[in-house]
Amino acid sequence: MSTHSTLDIVVNDILRVVTPVQEDWEIRFAIINDLRSIVESVESLRGATVEPFGSFVSNLFTRWGDLDISIELSNGLHISSAGKKQKQTFLGDVLKALRMKGGGSNLQFISNARVPILKFKSYRQGVSCDISINNLPGQMKSKILLWINKIDGRFHHMVLLVKEWAKAHKINNSKAGTFNSYSLSLLVIFYFQTCIPAIFPPLKDIYPGNMVDDLIGVRSDAENLIAQTCDANINRFISNRARSINRKSVAELFVEFIGKFAKMDSMAVKMGICPYSGKWEQIEDNMIWLPKTYAIFVEDPFEQPQNTARSVSAGQLKKITEAFARTHDLLTSTNQNQISLLSNMAPAHVIRCITRPYGGGYFHPTQPQVQRAIRPQLQSQRHFQNVSQGTSSNSSSSKGHTLVHRGQQIWRPKS
Repeated sequence: MSTHSTLDIVVNDILRVVTPVQEDWEIRFAIINDLRSIVESVESLRGATVEPFGSFVSNLFTRWGDLDISIELSNGLHISSAGKKQKQTFLGDVLKALRMKGGGSNLQFISNARVPILKFKSYRQGVSCDISINNLPGQMKSKILLWINKIDGRFHHMVLLVKEWAKAHKINNSKAGTFNSYSLSLLVIFYFQTCIPAIFPPLKDIYPGNMVDDLIGVRSDAENLIAQTCDANINRFISNRARSINRKSVAELFVEFIGKFAKMDSMAVKMGICPYSGKWEQIEDNMIWLPKTYAIFVEDPFEQPQNTARSVSAGQLKKITEAFARTHDLLTSTNQNQISLLSNMAPAHVIRCITRPYGGGYFHPTQPQVQRAIRPQLQSQRHFQNVSQGTSSNSSSSKGHTLVHRGQQIWRPKS
């Protein structure tokens, strides 16, 4: 069996295990509705809406992924704003309500973070949840990541695969000084922009300008302008018949991705990763990045000049680089098999789902009996299509297939 065919098998088995099934979607929708009922009971949050964002909205979450939720304060038709102290107060009120109504366990209020967060674990299969206040920028970033799935469905597979690999090497934890999941997604985007032939364009070609600066005024107008701009530019890129098409398999892309960052620590000394321009940028030539106070710079293309990897420490960057280098050595070695690849590319709980409980033999997992979600290529055709503007942002259909927020529908798999 060839090296690439062996890797293809392992990649497909990992993706088969970690890709959400229908039940995973339904559980998260139920959690959102649970929290909505709790928020409606809080007097200080009268009129507020409960809106998901993050990997759930981007369709980049795994079966064990957490759920990010924003409580949007009422401000008529206009985008609401609140200071850090107000957000801390409101989250404190939610914390009291969660305790009173028994909405979850392991409650943790991180009040002094740059963005105050209330963390808890839902009683619905122990899904971890992060609640923030007025995180409209997070919502729009999540939507753009969803929309670019339309360009190439391999992005979805690569992000899931890279997340699981990073967890296996314990480099997907910002609290421990390594990458958060958003940074990992941006690294995949950057690789897609710089591989040959390129799969993605620079993100400035999808949305020119600094997206967060355009979140002002009437919310529906701001959101629609961003959505229409991205949609037009994505369609323009897809319809460009002059561009070369990259036809590599996900396994081949993964090998190249790992190799690209195998010397990350030495590159990070002078260069920053800029998905907005789709290039490595000289830090000393970029005044908005100076002074250099971070071990590595992965710029947020939608909120420049924020560094999404600001939590990465110098010591952990060395560990991260070693993980890339070690994996690249294995992937390019002739001395590999399915077990050695799986052990390197997936965390323990995924390995247990693939290997036999007794003896550790390798077998190919079958599809769960629960219906699997529609593939990203199909889903992207429905990406946040506009519906009637009069629809309540908090409404959800118990029988239909959409969750509606602020007059836009989030794709939901058929039941």
